[in-house]
Amino acid sequence: MVIAHKDIKLYKSLKENLIDLELQGKNKNEIISELVELLSKSRKIRNKKLFFKAMLEREKLGSTGIGNGVAIPHAKSEGVGDFIIAFARKDTGIDFGALDGEKTYLFFALASSKNEVGGHLKVLAEISHLVRDKFIVELLRRAQNKKEILKIISDIEKHP
Repeated sequence: MVIAHKDIKLYKSLKENLIDLELQGKNKNEIISELVELLSKSRKIRNKKLFFKAMLEREKLGSTGIGNGVAIPHAKSEGVGDFIIAFARKDTGIDFGALDGEKTYLFFALASSKNEVGGHLKVLAEISHLVRDKFIVELLRRAQNKKEILKIISDIEKHP
């Protein structure tokens, strides 16, 4: 069962232009680079190089591949103007260093300002709750288009 935080709703933050269902990267760095490009479509990342470096530094602390085919690459950086969430998928999956040793197919990327504290952690928790359910992960893996991704997340958050 998904437990939703009262004040954080992914479906309100995730926009269609921040969804990519055809990642091309063949390794972790290439995927992170694509995710930074995707996040930058929000126009809230002032310095992509600085943010890419922050994402790589965060990965060095421990993989954001949480298992169940999902990773939540995230970072806080001075080069980010506001909180951003993106969703991406790689149908063939890659080795992202996930905790369960399995391939990673789904990526929820999160960017926030260096000064952001509580909201960043709440969103990470909300995503973790969402993808803990294998049924939801399977729905996201099988979704045919961006609108379907948004509908799945919205339906689950509105009716946990």
